[in-house]
Amino acid sequence: MTPSPARPDHRFLILADGQFDPLTSKTANSCVRYFPERIVGVLDRRHAGKTVQDILGFGGAIPVVGDFAKGLSLGGGATAVLIGIAPPGGQLPDEWRGWLKAAIEKGLEIWSGLHTFIGDDPELGPLAKKKGVRILDARKPPAHLPIADGRAAEVSALTILAVGSDCNVGKMTAQLQLRDALVKRGRRTSFVATGQTGIFIEGWGIAVDAVVADFIAGAAETITLQGAKDHDIVLVEGQGSLIHPGYSGVTLGLLHGTCPDAMILCHQSSRDFIGDYHGRAPWVRIPPLPDLITIYEDAARPLRESKVIAVCLNTYDLDERAARDAVARAAQDTGLPATDPVRFDPAPVVDAMIKAADEKKKRGR
Repeated sequence: MTPSPARPDHRFLILADGQFDPLTSKTANSCVRYFPERIVGVLDRRHAGKTVQDILGFGGAIPVVGDFAKGLSLGGGATAVLIGIAPPGGQLPDEWRGWLKAAIEKGLEIWSGLHTFIGDDPELGPLAKKKGVRILDARKPPAHLPIADGRAAEVSALTILAVGSDCNVGKMTAQLQLRDALVKRGRRTSFVATGQTGIFIEGWGIAVDAVVADFIAGAAETITLQGAKDHDIVLVEGQGSLIHPGYSGVTLGLLHGTCPDAMILCHQSSRDFIGDYHGRAPWVRIPPLPDLITIYEDAARPLRESKVIAVCLNTYDLDERAARDAVARAAQDTGLPATDPVRFDPAPVVDAMIKAADEKKKRGR
């Protein structure tokens, strides 16, 4: 597992130049949501002079700046640079390389969730070693991962996997919101991070989309077993979608590796097609929620009977009335509890999770 990146004294400048928006900067946005007190600013020249609240609708007065050196000096001085977006093509632009080099020269850590590992860069890696600066490549998988063998099905804790209609519909955010609500209800609940953003927030996990295909399920199994230790409920962050042409393999690996007792279906209410797929016009229509539920339950069944027990919607782009109507419609269409756990009370879904946990405890497994 990726070692804990947490250092409570870190102050981050988030690098999101050109892409800091509600849908295009998932990592940056989630860090703003879950540890805003540790962020001194966000670098995005398009929105310089605004605040993150202006752009995202949350996060408060954290400034958005257009000058890298100025950003490093904010809030008493940054101690780390966190890459909050994926640059076009996945490669470091020359300007970014210069920024990261300057940060390392000043002794700042670099936190990255890119598929391109900063620590392996022929210039930045050796410079960091020379300066004694840590580069955290959160997507770098651990060595010697096992082949999954179904051990996740044997844990006494209730394991719940978030599954989705598409990528970037709020699977991680839903699970984090639900985890916090369950803890408040006195339930020993862990969140298992399966992506770089979750690792930044939680401090441990494995980014399964960077794992060699044969070992994705084994990686998922490994961290599920870890999350089950001393916990009664395990909430596993989902990735991708079984109907996504590019990322379904990661989703199936998670489903088989975690052997979940139950699933939570996540969906962005306003989305009718799989999102921007490498610039192509929309062409994969998202099926109705009941059909999606059948797809996921059928995929899980050969290994383990697992039911979708609730629906979490992402309604960020709807007004209040439309959002409540979407929640009511999802509940009616599926016959399951539904909510937007960020915008509304998560209780309907939390109640379903607690009921499932209590039932499993009574059965003895």
